[in-house]
Amino acid sequence: MSDPRMSYLMVMRVKGNPDGFRRVAEENGDKLQEISQRGKDAGAIHHAFFAGDGEALVVDEWDSPENFQKFFESEAPNIGPLMQAAGAQGEPEIKFYEKIDTADAF
Repeated sequence: MSDPRMSYLMVMRVKGNPDGFRRVAEENGDKLQEISQRGKDAGAIHHAFFAGDGEALVVDEWDSPENFQKFFESEAPNIGPLMQAAGAQGEPEIKFYEKIDTADAF
């Protein structure tokens, strides 16, 4: 069981045209909300997409890297086609960062 005081930032970097990600997000709002709810149920605390120079970032906060991995694997049949439709290129790069409590956090 995860320590409730701990959290982990998951950053997924996906190569592709940001406009493709925006288009797929606009056209599939209901599907994305359903996936998001299953993520919350699996331990996701926050979730957001960011777009930039030839790539999109998915930035999540999770209760554990293991819960993210289980969720991501179980949702592959739902997430994969959306990423493909968005024009994602290659495999995503996924990294985890443990939250550090510091006096200057806000």
